[in-house]
Amino acid sequence: MLVREFLERAKNGEIDYADFYEKFYSHVKELQREYEFFITIADFAYFTNTKRSPPLYGLPISAKDNLCTKGLQTTAGSLILKGYLPPFDATCIAKVREAGGAIIGKTAMDEFGFGTFTTNCAYAKPKNPIDPSRSCGGSSGGAAGFVAACKYPTIALAESTGGSISCPASFCGVVGLTPTYGLVSRWGLIDYACSLDKIGCIGKCVYDVALLLSIIAGHDPRDQTTLKVEQRDYTVFTRRKPKHIKTAIPKEYLENVDQRVERAFWRAVKQAEGEGMLSYDLVALPSTKYALTSYYLIATAEASTNLAKFCGMRYGYSLELEEDFNSYFSRVRGEAFGSEAKRRIILGTFARVRGYRERYYLKALKVRRKIIEEFKHVLMRFDCILAPTMPILPPKFSEIEELSPIEAYQCDVLTVPVNLAGLPHISLPCGSAVDDGTSLPVGMHVICDHLKEGKLISIAAKLESCFGVWHEKTRD
Repeated sequence: MLVREFLERAKNGEIDYADFYEKFYSHVKELQREYEFFITIADFAYFTNTKRSPPLYGLPISAKDNLCTKGLQTTAGSLILKGYLPPFDATCIAKVREAGGAIIGKTAMDEFGFGTFTTNCAYAKPKNPIDPSRSCGGSSGGAAGFVAACKYPTIALAESTGGSISCPASFCGVVGLTPTYGLVSRWGLIDYACSLDKIGCIGKCVYDVALLLSIIAGHDPRDQTTLKVEQRDYTVFTRRKPKHIKTAIPKEYLENVDQRVERAFWRAVKQAEGEGMLSYDLVALPSTKYALTSYYLIATAEASTNLAKFCGMRYGYSLELEEDFNSYFSRVRGEAFGSEAKRRIILGTFARVRGYRERYYLKALKVRRKIIEEFKHVLMRFDCILAPTMPILPPKFSEIEELSPIEAYQCDVLTVPVNLAGLPHISLPCGSAVDDGTSLPVGMHVICDHLKEGKLISIAAKLESCFGVWHEKTRD
């Protein structure tokens, strides 16, 4: 049963909620034993305590573990927040509850979003349901993996800083939508980098993510970065498919991409072109080569200040106080932060130090502005930009263990530029490629201009009608 069918049946009073919730909850437990998609699964009473009102009618929704949920453990994937029970809901969680959604649990993520493969989590290492020896991607790996594996209707709340929605969506063969920066309130989000964090959605198809975006988007007086834009029903755009799409494909986004990924991407482009859906031109985004370095300077600088409040005093992990406070803070942070978190705190602190701030951090901000200008220049002439979502296929855990930190960072090369620019984008499955005898999904990035979510969704829905829903095509 798809989300759309569930909503229609619920609207007509055809859902036996007691039976549905019991079967759904049992299925979640089974998937957890096999794949470890969740850090915390809500107890049954918490899960079923929902209004079941329109427009969600009691639809199960999972939430990434950096979104605060009142009374439900929220750890951001870190040991330093173990046992933390927020006394409030994040704005997006509150909106989902008000819309009739049922929160099933908190999905696994890299610690504070620091990672590309969800292997930097203190509690779980979610396995890709297509091949359990492979990663779901990150940092919203648990969210994408659960949506892909779940046989019942569900949608996931996720979050992206440098590609944490698009990457796992691509690796798991589902749809990931990251909105314009500021369209969705970040109030109640445990921050990684305040100027980059964006809350979005992961679903099996474009309609699902459009539905959830309709609920969570909108101005919030508690978050001064939210934009004062009109609340919209984005699902209507899944029916307003454009007759023809004028697309740009950046040459830089095809460099150093696995040949199997590139072939699958071009097959999809040629298929859509052959059906008269689109035309394309190759374009240049020359500042792309500086994006990765700029991103890690900006993001880690912001992270190093955001994580300063986690010291073992207010909430989460704590120890017996046996020395002065500075020594205590160092001991708590030394024990409770993972190696990747420590690495990024050190890098971010270095980037903010006098002398290095002018030499590196301020230059990174200038590069960011240049990247935005190049995107805007291209999107003035084209409806959207198309590119492969990830340069690689979903890697095996054994392959990830052999990567150096720099090699792991380089896997973000295609998702970082659009996130630096704060542009809305969708990753949708456009084909597949074979690795070690397994057919794996390949994602396509669709990128539009700021606040053009309606246009983005209509284009993605048009392309989805051409490529199909990956998990429907691969179903036994």
